[in-house]
Amino acid sequence: MSNLILVVEDDPLDIELVRIAIERCELPHEVAFARDGEEAINFLLCADTFSSRTRENPAAILLDLKLPKLNGLEVLATIRRIPHLASIPVIILSASGEEKDLNTAQELGISSYIVKPLEWRGFSEKLCQAMEAKAS
Repeated sequence: MSNLILVVEDDPLDIELVRIAIERCELPHEVAFARDGEEAINFLLCADTFSSRTRENPAAILLDLKLPKLNGLEVLATIRRIPHLASIPVIILSASGEEKDLNTAQELGISSYIVKPLEWRGFSEKLCQAMEAKAS
């Protein structure tokens, strides 16, 4: 099984927060980053600048909702429509606690929905719990 985690996030501060949180989880992993929705889809399909990437699905995708080019819900819907990507666990990491975003994400088959808190320790603990559930 792959130990690759794809993080789809455009905010540099949130990228660093996620990087620290993943390191604290102490799970074996590699991390790849996509900074917008279009780049995430290209990564997953080994297209464009990722055409030479080894064709292996990530073990999990950590996906922000508010992204340039394609938003997170559009990325999630695309992933779920493509048979060889549809089973990848997707964990939403978003500043949005809006019920409509949560409901739409759940309808599209997310694994977890974590609202990014300002206090990073709580965020790290929630992320580790979600990642441990996917690793087992």
